[in-house]
Amino acid sequence: MEDKDFLGFIANVKRMTGIDLALYKEAQMKRRLTSLRQKRGYDTFASYFEALAKDQALFYEFLDRMTINVSEFFRNPGRWEVLASKILPRLMQESRRLKCWSAACSTGEEPYTLTMILLEKDYMKESSMLATDIDEGAIAKAKQGVYTERSLQDVPKQLVTKYFIKDAMSYRIADEVKRHVNFRRHNLLADPFETGFDLIICRNVMIYFTEEAKHELYQKFSRALRPGGVLFVGSTEQIFQPQQYSFEPEDTFFYRKKV
Repeated sequence: MEDKDFLGFIANVKRMTGIDLALYKEAQMKRRLTSLRQKRGYDTFASYFEALAKDQALFYEFLDRMTINVSEFFRNPGRWEVLASKILPRLMQESRRLKCWSAACSTGEEPYTLTMILLEKDYMKESSMLATDIDEGAIAKAKQGVYTERSLQDVPKQLVTKYFIKDAMSYRIADEVKRHVNFRRHNLLADPFETGFDLIICRNVMIYFTEEAKHELYQKFSRALRPGGVLFVGSTEQIFQPQQYSFEPEDTFFYRKKV
């Protein structure tokens, strides 16, 4: 009965939103959503879905829990240093105008990190920055650009001074950074991808998907990159057979599309 209840919930969510929960790892997703459903006092997924369909706040909470919006600026700082010192200069030699995409950008720390790096290297003038996420609540927070001190723990001190405004309990990202980022809602598993990107960053997201969904996404990312373009993935998301997606390793967690 419980499985039928959950499968019905998956079908209803897909019909209402286009989000296919069946493409996420079932055990993780079911455990997370069961906890949320019970916390809100619903005995079944059927009753929980009825409430979601009527209550926007409840629906946004569901989306937030499903997408795991956990992010920090300069997460895994050593990888960002490789991006700044090795990957971006090579891309700029080939392109001069970088088309960048932060996919599944959560609350904006990642695209803002890249924008600060591009500004510091004077690469931002002719470049474009797209940042997308499935969760409109996360995008709204990203557009506000207000963060806790904890999420800035890996930001170099000089960049905190230069690109953030300190408030009583938080930090605001400067308009100089914010104006370069184009935030948009996008479902990685269902929506079409733009093409011609020099750099795509998609980190700490693929771990939640099934192997079939990962395979499809890596193919889509490859098609979205120009030859020589780079996919930057998270520290737990090494691609074990990159050649099947026309990728070759350029550095740890950086994959270059073959020319």
